[in-house]
Amino acid sequence: MSEAFPSIKKIAYGGPKSKDPLEYKWYNADEEVGGKTMRDHLRFSVVYWHTFRGTGSDPFGVGTMLRPWDDGSDSVENAQKRARAAFEFFEKLGAPYYAFHDRDVAPEGASLAETNRNLDAVVKVLGEEQQRTGIKLLWGTANLFSNRRYMHGAATSPNLDSFTFAAAQVKKALEVTHELGGEGYTFWGGREGYQTLWNTDMKRELDHLGRFLHMAVDYKKQIGFQGPFYIEPKPKEPTKHQYDSDAAACLNFLRTYDLMEHFKLNLETNHATLAGHEMMHEMQVANGAGALGSIDANTGDYLLGWDTDQFPTNVYLTTQCMLEVLAMGGFTTGGVNFDAKVRRESFEPIDLFYAHIGGMDAFARGLKIAHAIRQDGRLADFVKQRYASWDGELGRDVEAGKVSLADLEARALKMGDVATIASGRQEFLENLINEFF
Repeated sequence: MSEAFPSIKKIAYGGPKSKDPLEYKWYNADEEVGGKTMRDHLRFSVVYWHTFRGTGSDPFGVGTMLRPWDDGSDSVENAQKRARAAFEFFEKLGAPYYAFHDRDVAPEGASLAETNRNLDAVVKVLGEEQQRTGIKLLWGTANLFSNRRYMHGAATSPNLDSFTFAAAQVKKALEVTHELGGEGYTFWGGREGYQTLWNTDMKRELDHLGRFLHMAVDYKKQIGFQGPFYIEPKPKEPTKHQYDSDAAACLNFLRTYDLMEHFKLNLETNHATLAGHEMMHEMQVANGAGALGSIDANTGDYLLGWDTDQFPTNVYLTTQCMLEVLAMGGFTTGGVNFDAKVRRESFEPIDLFYAHIGGMDAFARGLKIAHAIRQDGRLADFVKQRYASWDGELGRDVEAGKVSLADLEARALKMGDVATIASGRQEFLENLINEFF
């Protein structure tokens, strides 16, 4: 097979002063930050669905993308050719990981058995390319939202046949993820929600989702898959309300259905925005529960109210993300997965490189700034001092559950009033953070 990107050489590190758009300015894979290489800190992953299946279509127009390696057919042969083109891209970009949905990489057939054979044929090529390049699978997942059989949901569908088909699809997706050495597996409930409550038994649907995930946990153990399961929150779109609406809702669901020990969260910036949160908020919620596993790296347009999946270039955003990643001790099986797509107007193959280079540089720079902020210590010291009143004997006893309301009332009666309240100094802290940019 001829090269898919014949004019592109392996992307090199040129440094901050480089003017070459096909060089990294900040991402130097072997550079150590805090005793670990950037490669190991960031664990960059390219998504198959947007990068190699995205057409550039939108509700008002057909696809615009020029992809010379792809003949546009749904044949297995074309899917295998596309897989080799994808690995050429991963290799030239220097990305150590990729991620996919089952239906991204292989076409559906006339039956589930034929569909599984199609997937096996392409997975064989993926395995060969992984072996050739050393590139790994960050995580796999099943597309349980595109086919019309999932119009009412998959694991939450009122139709048992749809639930059954989804279970079979996840079983196969878990098998191929395991076969390819995937380091995790993600569940994204694209249509696990409702459009109207007039036709919805919410409690029963959530019970079915809990049962579905328990079956997946059981099968994971059966086949010996060691990677974590992730749930990816998103509040809406395509449904009016999705059950995995934000990090807190996901954690509540996992606790309710006794799944916390088996799942972590894969968080996405654009989904956080749609939920009315900052990404740092979602990451802190997950971190607080010990459940931050991986992130999808993108951003949205604040003037548009839908999931635009743009590449992240805001260094303040990436710094906030990396502060939270460093706070949890770094990724283990997760990583920075570019669930992002080039704009409809950026239709040439080279635009895929520009987009990923920009996102990788933004996260590399964010990593360095986040590390510098932590090394500096002033931000952490301020937060620690703000809560200093809790560090005495009484504060420790309250936190340990050793104090009653009556105990605190007795103390309050002797206090008079609250004597001093310290300023939150938001503006001071914003100025402090600006020193690092």
